[in-house]
Amino acid sequence: MTIPSPSGATITGWGTALPDIIVTNADFEARLDTTDAWITERTGIRERRHGGTTAGLAVEAGRKALDMAGLTGADIDFILLATTTPDYQIPSTASQVQEELQINGGACDINAACSGFVYGLVQAHGLIAMGLKRILLIGAETLAKVTDQDDRNTAILFGNGAGAVVLESVEGDGQLISFDLGSDGSARELLEAPIGGYMSMVGKEVFRKAVAVMVDSANVSMADAGLAANDIALVVPHQANIRIIESACSRLDMPMDRVAMVLHRTGNTSSASIPLALVDAIENGRVKHDDNILLVGFGAGMSWASAIIRWTGHLPEENS
Repeated sequence: MTIPSPSGATITGWGTALPDIIVTNADFEARLDTTDAWITERTGIRERRHGGTTAGLAVEAGRKALDMAGLTGADIDFILLATTTPDYQIPSTASQVQEELQINGGACDINAACSGFVYGLVQAHGLIAMGLKRILLIGAETLAKVTDQDDRNTAILFGNGAGAVVLESVEGDGQLISFDLGSDGSARELLEAPIGGYMSMVGKEVFRKAVAVMVDSANVSMADAGLAANDIALVVPHQANIRIIESACSRLDMPMDRVAMVLHRTGNTSSASIPLALVDAIENGRVKHDDNILLVGFGAGMSWASAIIRWTGHLPEENS
C-alpha cells in the first residue's frame, strides 16, 4: 500500500467478556491451605472467572466493541489479539476471531504477557498512522488452563476474560500522547510456563521488579507528554495485585481514588486486565472529555508498557 501522511486514532467502541464460572476465595479455602481473609489482604482478589476459550471470549468482547462503534467485521482493516494463552500453538487465535467476526483484513497475536494490550495499542496507532482506517484490538486470556489449581501460590491469582476496543483513524493527532515499551529478558525466568505445562512464579522478585518498572515506565510516559501526576485524571494499571498497585501509585503520587480497579472480581487476567478496567471506568462515568488517562502494565518477559491517551472519543451517556 502507498504510505500516506500520518494520521491519529481514537477509540470509538469497546466491550468485555467474562466466562460464567465464578471461583471465590471460599472455594479455594475449602480445598487448599489458605483463607479468604489471607487472599483478600495479600492480593485484593475476592473472585475470578474460569471457563471459556480465548477465541470465544475475544469474539464476544470484539463483537460488543464493533456494535458500539456501529461497525461490522467487514469495516475492520486489522485485528490485533494480545494473549499469552492461545487456543492453538498454530495458527494464531486471531485467525479464528477474524473468521467468526468476518473481518477481511490482517490478523495476528501479540504475546507481551500482561503488557500485551498496551503493546497492541501502540502498534494499532502505528498501523493507523501508516494508512489503515480501523483496527480491532483485543486482550483475551484463559489463564486458568495454564495454572496449577492445586498450587495455592498461583491458583488464587489468575482468571479468564477479555476486553476489546475499536480504534478509528481521525484527522490530527488522535488520542495517543506518549508511550514507553520495554523488556528485560534476563528476568524471564521469574514468571514462565513451558508449552504444555503450568506457570511458575518467583513472587517476591516479581513484586519488587513490577513496582519498579511500573513507576519508571509511567514517569517516562508522563515526561514525554509534558505532564505531571496532577495532570492525570485516571490511572488504569495492570490488575495483578492490590499491593503492587498501591505501592506503585504511592511512588507516583497518584491517589487510589484516581485508579481504575476490577481486580477484586476478575483476578489477574494478564493482557485482558487493562481493557477490562478501562471499560469498567468508562461505563461507570469515571472518564470525561479531555481526561488524560495513564495505562501502565508489566508482565512476564519481563515486559513493561505505559501509554497516555487524552480522551477525545464519545462516552456512554452520549449514546442514550
